[in-house]
Amino acid sequence: MTKRIMILATNGFEQSELMEPKANLEDAGFETTVVSLEKGEIKGWKDKDWGDSVTVDKTVDEVSDCSGYDALLLPGGQMNPDILRMNERAIAIVREFNMAGKPIAAICHAPWLLAEADLIKGKTVTAWPSIRTDLKNAGANVVDQEAAVDGNLITSRNPDDIPAFSKALIEMLGESVEKRELETA
Repeated sequence: MTKRIMILATNGFEQSELMEPKANLEDAGFETTVVSLEKGEIKGWKDKDWGDSVTVDKTVDEVSDCSGYDALLLPGGQMNPDILRMNERAIAIVREFNMAGKPIAAICHAPWLLAEADLIKGKTVTAWPSIRTDLKNAGANVVDQEAAVDGNLITSRNPDDIPAFSKALIEMLGESVEKRELETA
């Protein structure tokens, strides 16, 4: 059965941080679903200006629960997570994935969502430099490395880290497949 990855984003997502991990996941055989605040399309941010649009598959209000998904991808960009962290349903989705122990991968400014959902106290995370103090204030152990993995959380700093970020998520999804196969055997 194909693994399904929810990508939670809205207007102002960092172009590369949604498009490249999405392509990497799809190349690895995973199915992706873009979930946002409104129907239609959301527009990326690229090189100090608006970038390409992405079609929204579902709105946050159309996601009644997260049981049909195997992981959550949170792209960064400054605007995108700042808008999402003000939406109660978006934060509830992040919490649902965490309560189910499913992988949550957040890059750049997206760990703001993890802080808003109160998931990082005592966890080792990384992020864009300007939000590291916010993460420390939320109780996280903040490191400066390509990808920090702590339990089901995967965090990265910026677009340069996308290869390591994608690899960590794909590996974690592979391990969760193997673990489920062992549990059902």
